[in-house]
Amino acid sequence: MNNLSNRKKVILKLAYRAMTLIVVVGLIVWMLPREKKFNYEFSLGNPWRYGLLTAEFDFPIYKGSKRLKAEQDSVLRAFCPYYVIDASVGDGFARAFDDSCKTSLTPLSAAPRTREAIASGLRSVYGEGIMSAEELDRLRRDSVRSIYVVRGNTAVKIDIDDLLTEKRAYSRIASDPSNRHAAQVARACNINNFIAPNLVADTVRSAAERNELLSTVSPAVGKMLKGQKIIDRGEIVNETTYNILKSLEVESLKRYDTNRPIYTMIFGQTLYVLVVVLCFFAYLVIYRPEYLRENRKILLLWGALVVSNLLTCFVTGQYSPEYGFAIPFAIVPIMVCVFYDSRTAVTLNLVNVLICSLSMPNQFLFIALQFVAGLAGVYSLRELSQRSQLFRTAFIVFVAYVATYIGIETLAEGSFDGVNYHRLIYFTANCVILLFAYPLLFMFEKIFGFTSNVTLVELSNTNNKLLRELSETAPGTFQHSMQMSNLAAAAVLRIGGNAQLVRTGALYHDIGKMKNPAFFTENQNGVNPHLQLPYEQSAQIVINHVYDGLKLADKYNLPESVKRFISTHHGTGKTKYFYISYKNEHPGEPVNEEAFTYPGPNPGTKEEAVLMMADSVEAASRSLKEYTEQSISNLVDKIVDGQLQDGFFKQCPITFKDIDIVKAVFKEKLRIMYHTRISYPELNTATPKHDKQRTRRKRFFQS
Repeated sequence: MNNLSNRKKVILKLAYRAMTLIVVVGLIVWMLPREKKFNYEFSLGNPWRYGLLTAEFDFPIYKGSKRLKAEQDSVLRAFCPYYVIDASVGDGFARAFDDSCKTSLTPLSAAPRTREAIASGLRSVYGEGIMSAEELDRLRRDSVRSIYVVRGNTAVKIDIDDLLTEKRAYSRIASDPSNRHAAQVARACNINNFIAPNLVADTVRSAAERNELLSTVSPAVGKMLKGQKIIDRGEIVNETTYNILKSLEVESLKRYDTNRPIYTMIFGQTLYVLVVVLCFFAYLVIYRPEYLRENRKILLLWGALVVSNLLTCFVTGQYSPEYGFAIPFAIVPIMVCVFYDSRTAVTLNLVNVLICSLSMPNQFLFIALQFVAGLAGVYSLRELSQRSQLFRTAFIVFVAYVATYIGIETLAEGSFDGVNYHRLIYFTANCVILLFAYPLLFMFEKIFGFTSNVTLVELSNTNNKLLRELSETAPGTFQHSMQMSNLAAAAVLRIGGNAQLVRTGALYHDIGKMKNPAFFTENQNGVNPHLQLPYEQSAQIVINHVYDGLKLADKYNLPESVKRFISTHHGTGKTKYFYISYKNEHPGEPVNEEAFTYPGPNPGTKEEAVLMMADSVEAASRSLKEYTEQSISNLVDKIVDGQLQDGFFKQCPITFKDIDIVKAVFKEKLRIMYHTRISYPELNTATPKHDKQRTRRKRFFQS
């Protein structure tokens, strides 16, 4: 049954990892651009950096955009848009005018002849067509000289200066020569209320006319034949060559879109991304399997890949591929270096830029720049402990960008003249944005439960409220913690562990003793309250300092990695003094082992194991009667070997060689801490004796 259960767990774990890989690859491929990019980068007036380029197929040479636009503008000067007369507008306002005259008549407008003259004027201007002043201004801005007005089946060409607006239509009605009272009647009847534009643009006919005119302008100026030379390495890209290269780019993309179905591109992108991601996964399996066992750690790694690719696709797709150089890709390796290790940071950086390069046109330049910048960021920030280090890192990354870019460009161009110095602006913006890595690190600490060295340094400040309270409430425990932090940090540093983590853990490992400081030897001043208590109760008071420490740690929001030191510094060991004393006083009686046993767990990391050793060794060293090299050596060997025999280190990745190094460091540090001082001599005021000695020395040297 156990074998079957283990097999199921293995299968589920493999299925989970496979599903994670599929999701990551799927998200990345889904965001990648589908359009093909031209294989060459070139600019007008710069030398051609590639080899000999010949036409692979026949293609037309398109005119330059300026030339083509000038020719089109010349043709469009003859363009006349079409307008139609909306008859419903004139009919509606004519009826409204008649109704108005019937309800509000004046002496002049009451005459039928006068009303008919005004109505006839309205019908005349509506029949000719009225255009709004705004539309007329737009035509003039577009340099349109004439329009076609469609009346029935015919189109009449009219100069725009002859078109009627509302104001001109009113003036024509009011100045009718056949009606001498026209102006008075127009004002009396408020004729301007019955005049409105009735010319409506015929967009269909206008577009057809425009396209017909544009079709007379040929977009091509010539033709390149297959095999014909276009340009060779080192030749300057002049205007003619530039147009040929742009034509080749257009035709290549057309042929690609026509001949290549989209599923082939998706298949190629998926295969490429899958291979790269599997390479990184293989690295984790071989070199960092412990990361795969923690979901939060693997989630951050995969998330960094997905988010970086999303940002790259968005910036290069919505704006310009050039903006891709302003994206601070070095943030990813810096973040991984702070929370994981430098080897994983370098590997992930390479994987990240290999995938993101699919969204960039010049892939070699992009990969070289981002890989070198990532290396510079990692090796300049191996251990982040101060905010000022980020400024130094940003400067080093900027120098790496500039040096690598100028080196590649001068190698390709053959001179400094061909270097695009405008890209230095993007590198500057890149490194400025890189400074925001600090708040990002803080955010990831809170989201994923990581602990950076910056946080550890802040926590190890003895002016911290909790440590200050410990020094005041339990000064002996505080001194013990300080001594132990130096001892453990020196040992961890020698075996390749995190010295800052163990130093911080040592300062907080005994904070639970603040609740009952007098019950611990280092805080006692001649009075031992344990003498009045049974051994079981004393053992429980001592054991409770672990529980009390964890409560305080939760109250002050200490990181999980620091809380681990509180629970593991005694492991599942026993309070030996009370346990042995109880057994000696109750020989042959059964003992409640749990009453004398710490809750644990045992250490799970190198740092926790070293802290357990340092705690026992530092505390026991205070009870030595004499501090000789032999006594210190025997003490360290006895305590550490005893912990090893009790199996406290079975669950942590510490080797026998590491333990030997740790013991050697402990012995060296303890000899320095407890070295015997020389006795200073007393000043002898016996003058005659000194005079005799001085005289004897003088005679000796004279002889």
